[in-house]
Amino acid sequence: MQANDMKQANTLDLDEARWAAVVARDARHDGDFYYCVKTTGVYCRPSCPSRPAKRANVRFCATVEEAEAQGFRPCRRCRPEAPSQQEQDAEKIARACRVIEAAEAPPTLAQLARTVGLSPYHFHRLFSRIAGVTPKAYAQAHRRARLRDELKDSRTVTEAIYGSGYNSNARFYATTKETLGMTPSAYRAGGAREMIRFAIGHSSLGAVLVAASAKGVCAISLGDDSEELLRDLQDRFPKATLIGGDAAFERYVAAAVGMVERPCSRFDLPLDMRGTAFQQRVWAALREIPAGETASYGEIARRIGAPKATRAVAQACAANPVSLAVPCHRVVRSDGALSGYYWGVERKRELLQRERKP
Repeated sequence: MQANDMKQANTLDLDEARWAAVVARDARHDGDFYYCVKTTGVYCRPSCPSRPAKRANVRFCATVEEAEAQGFRPCRRCRPEAPSQQEQDAEKIARACRVIEAAEAPPTLAQLARTVGLSPYHFHRLFSRIAGVTPKAYAQAHRRARLRDELKDSRTVTEAIYGSGYNSNARFYATTKETLGMTPSAYRAGGAREMIRFAIGHSSLGAVLVAASAKGVCAISLGDDSEELLRDLQDRFPKATLIGGDAAFERYVAAAVGMVERPCSRFDLPLDMRGTAFQQRVWAALREIPAGETASYGEIARRIGAPKATRAVAQACAANPVSLAVPCHRVVRSDGALSGYYWGVERKRELLQRERKP
């Protein structure tokens, strides 16, 4: 009975949150759910401009199919069965991302804008809002990912540089530290010459491991067993040299522990986040979620211009190397339930509760 009562309470809380979105006509929730009006027999998007129905006459459905299976027909004003403006914008940005990823050299802003039928100005603003980075930054991140792959497979560094889209050695070496975080030869050796400092602190949610390269913090981990956290770090950087942090490194640990105890605080230390272009887009979107709020995996997918990539978004969240600094704990399922968290669902629940406290 207790489990059933908790499930019912969660459903009621979710319905109230949905109703608040309907009252506010919040377009950010379009696609997350639909509201059905029993007196008119129609279903609408949360942002529908129609006169609001009475709360007692409204029920909620997660999908268009569910609403129509219950006998409701689509509203003629907001057309919930058709792609929303948000979804149309997301598809345009997804198309631009595919063009960037398929191109041998980064396309110009004007070329990308023409591809999706927008002016360069409007396209740049839309891309930055949905993807969380500018078109140029996205192209650079994708080229970095290609370079890492090329360095693993190419016979020489020069071959890898040209194979990943750089048109000169000089241009590549001017940005090599930003691109790889180390020299190309060290990267080809699997980071064998890279030195990573680390230290382990303790918080009310268990041990906290923080590691940093010369570029910035590259790992923040939570757990019950310090030895397991250290083994996890060794697995992530198998060929790097791990060195215990000195007294000056304690500020890194203090910042991470501070975010456990006060999740609303900002992490202002530099980050060294290594991932694919897609993962970088997801992580950038996660950092835009305000403390005390959550977003669904589907919502994040739409924000980055990949509305059908919900599962890939979940995988990118799981691969997040710097928990807390990039708040993947703020991502939940579409029904509001807490899903898997690499460091434990109970920690995720506690972090969210701490953020919601006044």
